[in-house]
Amino acid sequence: MNKPLALIVDDEPDILELLEITLSRMGIETHCAYTLGQANTLLQNHVFDICLTDMRLPDGNGLELIDQIQAMQAPMPVAVITAHGCMDTAILAMKKGAFDFVSKPVDLAVLRQLIKSALKLSDTHTEKNQQMRHSLLGESVVMREIRTKITKLARSQAPVYISGESGSGKELVARLIHQQSSRGDQPFIAINCGAIPHELIESEFFGHKKGSFTGAISDKKGLFQAAEGGTLFLDEVADLPLSLQVKLLRAIQEKKIRPVGEHQEIPVDIRLLSATHRNLANMVQEGSFRQDLYYRINVIDLCIPPLRDRIDDIPLLTGHILARLTGDNSPGLSPSAQEALQQYHFPGNVRELENILERSLALYNGKNIEVDDLNLPVSSPQTTTQADYDPAQGSLEDYLEDIERKAISAALEDNKWNKTAAAKQLGLSFRSFRYRLKKLNLDN
Repeated sequence: MNKPLALIVDDEPDILELLEITLSRMGIETHCAYTLGQANTLLQNHVFDICLTDMRLPDGNGLELIDQIQAMQAPMPVAVITAHGCMDTAILAMKKGAFDFVSKPVDLAVLRQLIKSALKLSDTHTEKNQQMRHSLLGESVVMREIRTKITKLARSQAPVYISGESGSGKELVARLIHQQSSRGDQPFIAINCGAIPHELIESEFFGHKKGSFTGAISDKKGLFQAAEGGTLFLDEVADLPLSLQVKLLRAIQEKKIRPVGEHQEIPVDIRLLSATHRNLANMVQEGSFRQDLYYRINVIDLCIPPLRDRIDDIPLLTGHILARLTGDNSPGLSPSAQEALQQYHFPGNVRELENILERSLALYNGKNIEVDDLNLPVSSPQTTTQADYDPAQGSLEDYLEDIERKAISAALEDNKWNKTAAAKQLGLSFRSFRYRLKKLNLDN
């Protein structure tokens, strides 16, 4: 079996020697280059499994090398070596397609883990791609593009920000990025940031030491440590309090965490994916979300389209959902029912489609599902725009709370005051839903 082959590009002899020795001890052959010109010559004459490159080179920079490798028919993973604190450069490199980065002075343990992850990418992804087609359904142009992007994003360690409306499938996309990646056999930890009480959130993220606060009766590992070697998915990241945003930024940049009550930082190896249905860019402008954290988690943006923008996928989704709910003898939809679904606005997206079909199974006559069985709203809710708000009505906060109160009350009425079902319809965890009920005095 041939040894993996690595290209190392750096104009500092000491760094080259250190990297060469480290990779050799891992059973990896190396070719070294001091300049971009030498690297290009080696690329023309050899097939490499991985490339490590410094950013500053005598005849150019590592970004140019990334562009050249990405233009190849079968690009290998590229890891960039950056000066300590040069996060802007590292982010730009990952936007261009770099697999990951390592800062000087090079931490050899971090480097070895990075290389192991990168070399896993040479495995075939044919079977995984087939699995993804069965998980993320849809043959519309937009869904084909999403699957292609997932495959590309899985070949990187770059943080990905997944945007999209509630119920559009953001967590499913995050899981697929993880499963397709070199971390696919390691933990995938998903957390709804809006469902954790603010006083416990630091402990939940980073863990705590015994006795660090009242109730800390033993050491506890946080979510970062639970996701070690794998992927941490922060859903509704917009709900993070500002106090934690600062600590999260440091954890991402330094790849280290400090549990509550601990004096030493602990290195962690995770890939970060995040999502929200809210507009983070607007929140940055308002000052409720840190700009530096926004840029750090939004290295690559993946926008999930709403269901109404891919109505051609509704028949396929409908058949799949009904088969999952009923087994082999799933009912069909009458032509008029199918047409009604394709004309509906779906403010709750795929999650709402699932709820509608589940409800219709309790109402249909045992043959086909008809329009009346779907029990669709007469008119779909219109999206509230900024123009709808009149300052004369009171503060913006009161106005938004009124909208939230009406939406929750409507969901409770739709589900005969079943709180669990109402929370599901709104795309909220039950804990988050219960918190909103209490905040809006609707829990009586």
